Amino acid sequence: MRTEEIGWYSEGDRISALWRTPDAGDGPYRAIVQGPGWLGLKDAKLYVRYHEALTDAGFAVLVFDYRGFGDSEGDRGVLSPARQLADLRSAVAYLDSRDDVVPDGIGVFGSGGTGGGNAVLLAAADPLVRAAVSQLPVADGADWLHRMRSESEWLDFLASVRADRRDRVLTGKGRTVHPREEIMVPTRERRATKVKADVDGRIPTAVEFAPAVEEILAYRPADAAAALTTPLLVIGIEGDATTPTDHAERIHAAARGPKQLIMQRHTTHYAAYDRYWTTTTPRIVDWFDRHLGPAHVVIDTCDDAGARRELLDVPEAADE
Repeated sequence: MRTEEIGWYSEGDRISALWRTPDAGDGPYRAIVQGPGWLGLKDAKLYVRYHEALTDAGFAVLVFDYRGFGDSEGDRGVLSPARQLADLRSAVAYLDSRDDVVPDGIGVFGSGGTGGGNAVLLAAADPLVRAAVSQLPVADGADWLHRMRSESEWLDFLASVRADRRDRVLTGKGRTVHPREEIMVPTRERRATKVKADVDGRIPTAVEFAPAVEEILAYRPADAAAALTTPLLVIGIEGDATTPTDHAERIHAAARGPKQLIMQRHTTHYAAYDRYWTTTTPRIVDWFDRHLGPAHVVIDTCDDAGARRELLDVPEAADE
């Protein structure tokens, strides 16, 4: 796998990215874009094996830091899912500008909390995205934050958001918080795991409290999935204490296009990245291989067995 540092602009801020391609050949490539998961960075060791599997299969991978994270420009005090979606759309536009990317060959992979949710939001928002994989997603931000807390803690949390919003209006200033400690509530497994140790010390540690929380409360990948016809593979974990199992199930149930749900059992959120990697990763690769272009002829069929879509790649020599 070859790795090149590249960049482009999202709403005026420079995005820092890695462009990963197969060792041999110069394309054109079918390309997978990835925005990191919750508080993730582009160069996380966790992602490398996925990217190697994809490039081994002939895909290119574009992974980048969201604005305000890692090596990208932007305000370090802003944690904004809406801004992250805009960054993902800018990444798709960048891929569309490259001569070495196959038309109809852009997919999205997202893993871990808002990473998985963002993949669904991007697929629903951008018609250039032709296939999506959402691993361990958040489907509903309000439900996600609520279920980390007891009911009394939840009510206190909402009251603190309201108080911070009032302070911002009256004084022009508000609280800044560590997003993993005071927005997310880490599980015991999260505090013990080393799976993200290489990036944990480099993420923003002081973000504006109320604006970030209010955006997450309004975060609804499940609603976006209800209008989604893009082929979607969802990967969940049974009994997941970090991103609830039913969030993956809700997204899968809502999606209207070709879809598949993989549910991993007898493991935990962070352990599953290792335990089932050899089982799930070939299915991720196969999903993109089946659903990404080029497609010169599209045939939609509806019969008693349901709707099917067949994409045909017609050789140029056949064109008259």
